Amino acid sequence: MTVCVNRLSVPRENNFDLLRFVFAFIVFLYHAHALSGKSELAELSYLFSAEFAVQSFFVVSGFLVFMSYENSASVEDYFSKRARRIYPAYLSVVVTAALLGAVVTTLPPSEYFSAAWVRYLAANLAFLNFLAPELPGVFQDNTWQAVNGALWTLKLEVMFYAIVPLIAFICMRLGRWRTLVVLYLLSVAYVLGMEHLARETGRELFILLGRQLPGQLSFFMAGAACYYFRDIVGRYWRWTFPIAVAILLVPLPRAIGIAVEPAALGILVAYLAVGARYLGNFGRYGDFSYAIYIIHFPVLQTLISVGMFETNAYAGLGFATVLVLGAAFASWHFVEKPFLKKTSHYLVAEQALR
Repeated sequence: MTVCVNRLSVPRENNFDLLRFVFAFIVFLYHAHALSGKSELAELSYLFSAEFAVQSFFVVSGFLVFMSYENSASVEDYFSKRARRIYPAYLSVVVTAALLGAVVTTLPPSEYFSAAWVRYLAANLAFLNFLAPELPGVFQDNTWQAVNGALWTLKLEVMFYAIVPLIAFICMRLGRWRTLVVLYLLSVAYVLGMEHLARETGRELFILLGRQLPGQLSFFMAGAACYYFRDIVGRYWRWTFPIAVAILLVPLPRAIGIAVEPAALGILVAYLAVGARYLGNFGRYGDFSYAIYIIHFPVLQTLISVGMFETNAYAGLGFATVLVLGAAFASWHFVEKPFLKKTSHYLVAEQALR
């Protein structure tokens, strides 16, 4: 099936690679304190917001994934590119964690490699992490027992990827602006509804449901809108950028914040990516952001379980940083890069370095 849409160009000199690296590292730093609970690292949770970084990732995905779709030769080509980019590294992280868990588990091998182990592997490989977040006897003395709590966003990413062709089709029939606005508003209404149910029932479940699809769709749609209408948005950076910053910094009533903050974040991220000064070819050495995001959680959990953060929290953080960056480097060169097409942005960026 051919993708029948107009291709819209984006300047090659953009800061998306740098932004994704920053967002991934913010999540890592936030989790370093949240998982370890060490007071010495409390400033990390104060200075950095994992929620902000994750929502920014959704904005970036909305922008770049719609661009990827429109520049694909067919729907099959689009899905192939998405699968090549996301699944090899994801598969390796899930399988590696399941195998290395045998080293840190408190159970003997005969009890570790059990039905629960198979269930963890099957659920996580299918992006259903919430069905089996733990491995038998692994990290049981940690504050959090989940092996890789950061993977919950990957199922949302995959769902976003899946509905992009449908959204693009509706855009062709009803118009881009109308379609994106309606989906944005439906997402906002869903979150408001979930929060209302949470207040009425006192059940935390509704807050958790509000963070799932379609609750995060507003950020994805904000990114898509900034892609499709970036010329219009960019024409007014002088006004839109400071307004977006003000919306994100000034405390707003909860309902108003839910309604306007995704749009403001979309403008902020788009400005930093394509409106602000170009900060260089950050992707010339590869894209380490994805691996940082999906690897950092089990690395932190492992170091915490062996007492690395108890001895010296800063040393633990430093060692974790080295391990995560090293693993991300290896993941890119030995797992992710070999599966990419020769026309991939990252391979082209590396060629430009030579």
